[in-house]
Amino acid sequence: MEANFELIREQQKESWNAISGGWKKWDTMTMDFLKPMGDEIIRVLEPKNSDLVLDIASGTGEPGLTIATMLTNGSVVITDLADHMVDIARENAINRGIKNVETITCDACELPFADNTFDTVSCRFGFMFFPDMLLAAKEMLRVLKPGGRIATSVWNTSDKNFWVTAIMGSINKNMQMSPAVAGAPGMFRCSEDGFMDDLFKRAGFKNISKTEIYGKLNCGTADMYWAFMNEVAGPVAAALSKADDALKAKIKDEVVDTIMQKYPEKVIAVDSNGLIIYAEK
Repeated sequence: MEANFELIREQQKESWNAISGGWKKWDTMTMDFLKPMGDEIIRVLEPKNSDLVLDIASGTGEPGLTIATMLTNGSVVITDLADHMVDIARENAINRGIKNVETITCDACELPFADNTFDTVSCRFGFMFFPDMLLAAKEMLRVLKPGGRIATSVWNTSDKNFWVTAIMGSINKNMQMSPAVAGAPGMFRCSEDGFMDDLFKRAGFKNISKTEIYGKLNCGTADMYWAFMNEVAGPVAAALSKADDALKAKIKDEVVDTIMQKYPEKVIAVDSNGLIIYAEK
């Protein structure tokens, strides 16, 4: 892996470990928020009872844990780059009494599995964080059995994801952000029309298809939205960690006002939109 990619990988690992406590705290809300995308991944993958499934960039365990409950004789290997997130996934499996899972800390670009091992691969919102997305896709292809199935989700364009832009718009307006490292991860890195299709084709996948799924971040109040995004959204947490108290308060006021203008008389459920890409080996 190139030196620049190594740097990005280490930054990602550090960032996700740092906010793992927030993901554990807000796990119920986060999993409700991401469930429509996970459900579509499961729908297109059609897990079979005896499948051996690899769930990559699983975070606190989904959709791998849900898939595991659907398998009579199969099992799921749950992986993530951040060991603290893997610890939470393992704890969630124990708390839910799910025994047909294994949790492993590893890099999607260097999967520690033999060729032709898995029947299916799932990866919910992981690709935009991988330093070398093509290498990650090729690794997923390598570990899939012939005819194996893969499904991943990425965020659609920014105009369809107010849950991000409501807060990042104010941050970008009020803070001079450092230029991103070339090839650095980003929320909308994979949103361009045809981007993931082309990536999968170059990796060697076939029978590629795509669906669009809408979701809602059911946060109830503008203040809860602010707290959630501060503790769960990596780019938000990273940016605001560089703001002093006065600037942070100014940004919060703007964000709350933006949210309240869009949802003046409703329980706040902020719009999201993802793309689910399916393919076969």
